[in-house]
Amino acid sequence: MAKELMCAPGDFVVYPTHGVGKVVNIETQEYAGHKLRLFVISFDRDRMTLRVPTDKAGVSGLRKLSSKKVMETALTTLKGRARVKRTMWSRRAQEYEAKINSGDPIAIAEVVRDLHRNTGQPDQSFSERQIYESALDRLACEVAAVEKTEPEKATEKLEDLLTAAAPPPPEPEEESDSKTAAA
Repeated sequence: MAKELMCAPGDFVVYPTHGVGKVVNIETQEYAGHKLRLFVISFDRDRMTLRVPTDKAGVSGLRKLSSKKVMETALTTLKGRARVKRTMWSRRAQEYEAKINSGDPIAIAEVVRDLHRNTGQPDQSFSERQIYESALDRLACEVAAVEKTEPEKATEKLEDLLTAAAPPPPEPEEESDSKTAAA
């Protein structure tokens, strides 16, 4: 039998396919003659309420917020070099969606890092942009909950990290100097 997740009303939790939610209640309901204890989780951003049986919480992927150490690792991942496979976009998109829906902040940070575009880089396709924004939003919500701040501030922090980690665009003066030297 899976270990029960210990949460109380008011605790923030992460459900893999929906992101950060807040436990608003733990209730008992009867279904087909069986009594079930349920976590009632509210996802304000999606205006959704989810009920998860307490004894199935671990199997469903429901977990407590990441520790500060795990979030630091995720933020360090953002600073790394983007790794984009040379496979078809549809295959990469499926892999990115799987990472986002895993609920793992480090995997989500990899998606954000790999799909981030700085000024001077080619534009993203519509689907790339959607996946990037979904991953950024999911990661920002967990960073905000862990750091007890607003999601908008967490998004700014993540974007600042991404921009700072990007290599600077080549300077035009260097190009003209190399042309002069070659002549």
